[in-house]
Amino acid sequence: MEILKIYLAGLVVLVGAIVLNVLAGWLGLTTWYDFLGAMAKNGVAEAIKALRVWDWLFLFAVYPASLGAFAYLILRHQT
Repeated sequence: MEILKIYLAGLVVLVGAIVLNVLAGWLGLTTWYDFLGAMAKNGVAEAIKALRVWDWLFLFAVYPASLGAFAYLILRHQT
């Protein structure tokens, strides 16, 4: 039963990531996909310089905290 719980947590994180990426695009925020693409195209320094404060907050605070919260909601329940 534990493996099912882990699988379900993975699915929830995946769906959560998709939703967060759609939301970020709608809000005009940089996603990890955008950021890594910019790094590959323009180099690390230029990609970092192009990030705005809101992009930093989204990439390094909101996104990982949200994904962690999604997993926590599933994994905290006893099966």
